[in-house]
Amino acid sequence: MVDTMALLHPFSRTARTSRTVPPRPVAPASPGEASGLPADDEVLLDAPDDRLGAALVAAARGEYGPASELLAATRTLARWEYRDRYTRRLAAFARSRDEWLTAWSAADPRDPDALLVAGQLAVDRAWDSPARSELLREVSPLITAAARGDDRDPVPWRLALDHAHGTNAGHKYFSELWEAALRRAPHHYGCHAAALRYLAASWRHSHLECFDFADRAAQDAPLDSLIQALPSRAAFAYLTDDCGAQVPHERLEAAADRAIALSARFPAADPWPSEIRNKLTYVLVRLERWQEALDQLRLIGPYATSFPWVHLSDDPLAFFLSVRAEVRVRAAEQASVQPRTGRVERTPFRDH
Repeated sequence: MVDTMALLHPFSRTARTSRTVPPRPVAPASPGEASGLPADDEVLLDAPDDRLGAALVAAARGEYGPASELLAATRTLARWEYRDRYTRRLAAFARSRDEWLTAWSAADPRDPDALLVAGQLAVDRAWDSPARSELLREVSPLITAAARGDDRDPVPWRLALDHAHGTNAGHKYFSELWEAALRRAPHHYGCHAAALRYLAASWRHSHLECFDFADRAAQDAPLDSLIQALPSRAAFAYLTDDCGAQVPHERLEAAADRAIALSARFPAADPWPSEIRNKLTYVLVRLERWQEALDQLRLIGPYATSFPWVHLSDDPLAFFLSVRAEVRVRAAEQASVQPRTGRVERTPFRDH
């Protein structure tokens, strides 16, 4: 069996281009019966929900109507978390097929939904370029126009926060954007995740400060808010960075516990919380909490997500399946040696 802890080292994004996809371990016979997990060939990567799926199918035909209706509904109903995620996914699709978005923008140049997707697409395209800062500065008018479309909408401000990160904006300007985002939606996960990314880059390797930010946000947010998963995102950033001050083990455990409680609030095999559960699984694996990692994999069901596995391999689905197979084996081993009280003894965290 391949050692997953070895697979997860080194952690940095810069290392993954020099590595090949790890060989997939041989799963035990009838893995579904043994662990309650779907078969490997049933697992999907970044599967959309039904509403987004219909919009993507129409976009593939060059039709923008369903995407327009989808985003307009999120704005009318103030479903900002859905709006944020749908915007990202539609922009990701447009990176390879943008005819539908071009037609949409031409039909209504002031449509705030089309402007938002176009702004996200422009940021995404600029992000990986060596001239990122220069290209991103050209995107500012698009983001400004999207923000003017609906003053309640925090998603353009999340995009503006990402834009500030990409252009290495100063703290004063970033703080102004952050305050504007909070006025619109004080508990919007997308804006908080964008702020955490900016802070992590600005306070390079200052993981304790990032944990402080994430913990405060989670403590102030409702128990069913996605922000309850923000500390586990800080834990992921720490666990994939071999530099910086040591974060106390207790804070990593607490971040995982908070995300477990949030995950339990959603139905099993639901695509909506799948990214949070995939990230939480990574953190639990690193903490060697194998049984709880297996519990999350059961809740994930067939819904693997690129994040966080794309940070570790160029084939995130293969890597997810490899980790999943390892978790099955380790959880079984752990269960066979746990005390009769049923309490699982946790192996001390190892900083590789």
